[in-house]
Amino acid sequence: MTRNEKTSKSVASKASKLLKSKSSSKAVKSVAGSALTQAPNKKGKKK
Repeated sequence: MTRNEKTSKSVASKASKLLKSKSSSKAVKSVAGSALTQAPNKKGKKK
C-alpha cells in the first residue's frame, strides 16, 4: 500500500460497526481495526 492510499468512508463505517458488534470474531475485529487505522482522521472540533 502506498502512502497516499486511504480506506474509504464507506469501508471505515462498516469496519466501525464490526468492531462494535459483540458477535464479530477476533479475526474480523483485527481486520476492521487495520482498516480504521488507514482511514483519514475525522475533521471536527478541536479540544
